[in-house]
Amino acid sequence: MEVIKANEGTVYEAPNHFNVWGIRKFGVSEGAKAVNVSISEFLPNGGASMSASDKERVYYVLRGSITVKSDQGNAYTLDENDMIHIAPGEKRDLVVNGTCAARILVVVVNC
Repeated sequence: MEVIKANEGTVYEAPNHFNVWGIRKFGVSEGAKAVNVSISEFLPNGGASMSASDKERVYYVLRGSITVKSDQGNAYTLDENDMIHIAPGEKRDLVVNGTCAARILVVVVNC
C-alpha cells in the first residue's frame, strides 16, 4: 500500500492543454504498473485541444463544469460528481464552462 497525502505530487504540463495546472499524484514513474492518477485544475478559459491518446482515460469532475467534445461533434457537459470514460484512440477536446475554475480527477490506464 502507498499513501499519497494532499500536499504530495508532481506538477507537470500536459501536452495540448492550456490554462491548466496538473499535479500527478501517483503513476508509473512513482511505481504504479499501469495507472496514472492526477488532479487537473483548469482555469476559466482553460481546456485541451482536440487530440487522442493510446491510453484509456476517465475524467471525474470534483468542482466546476466542463464540456468534453468528440471529433464527431458530440458534446457532453459534466458538472460536479459527473465523469466520462474516453477509450484509447478516441479524440476529444475539453473546455471549462463559466468563470469558475474546474478541478478534475484524471485516471489514465496504460493499455
